[in-house]
Amino acid sequence: MARKQGNPPTTHTVEAGDTLFDIAQAYYGDGNQWQKISAANGNIQPQSLQIGQQLQIPANNSGGNPPPPSGSGFASIVSRQTYEAMFPNRNSLYSYEGLITAAQKYPSFCNEGSDEQHKREAAAFLANIAHETGDLQYIEELNTANWPHYCDPTTYPCVQGKTYQGRGPIQLSWNYNYALCGKAIGKDLLNNPELVSRDSVISFTTALWFWMTPQSPKSSCHNAISQSGFGMTINIINGGIECGKGQVTQQAQHRIQLYQQFTRMLGVSPGENLSC
Repeated sequence: MARKQGNPPTTHTVEAGDTLFDIAQAYYGDGNQWQKISAANGNIQPQSLQIGQQLQIPANNSGGNPPPPSGSGFASIVSRQTYEAMFPNRNSLYSYEGLITAAQKYPSFCNEGSDEQHKREAAAFLANIAHETGDLQYIEELNTANWPHYCDPTTYPCVQGKTYQGRGPIQLSWNYNYALCGKAIGKDLLNNPELVSRDSVISFTTALWFWMTPQSPKSSCHNAISQSGFGMTINIINGGIECGKGQVTQQAQHRIQLYQQFTRMLGVSPGENLSC
């Protein structure tokens, strides 16, 4: 969609690939004003756009653009409005406040390298957690039959009556990961794994712990997105199932599509090496 900044016309015809964020960026020079277009069209939701649909584009009478997202790192890249546009149907556990509070615990997250690298890391993190949770709708692994199987007593004995299935944005799994993550973030997750599915800040902190921590013998997702590309983050998170199959798997392709969608929304190119 070509940029059309200036006095916006009365209507816009939705084209393939358009999002409310993109349309607001084109007409106002600020994608975070997408809610103004939504309100002028019966509070239309981002996921409801249809190709060929006519949207009313109200004049920009705000006297200037709204302030950019505040803070540094992730908070300066993804505003509340953008987050809500990305995840309109998210579970209440996955609040914007919870994510921002958790991100403050990892000051290097989306804050090393160039502005381009910062935005790619934000998009990569959000794309992977979107894939893991059905666009932030699911809190725990859906297949309850698997729940008792995530126990390896070699290093950290499983607590009687507790299960260690996938929980939270990155779907933290296995007793040893709950134990290691809990030690790192100062929470006893081995004895209280349910905290990951009940506390927004803890839930997002577990995802960022995994993202920022090297997964031996592999690197961390944080380093991979800037040094190797998005495909390596897929490999680190679930490479045994989704990578090295001779062709791009359906799961990996879904992650890539989400990453491309979010990089467009953040106004950055996706870079190279998208597949694993």
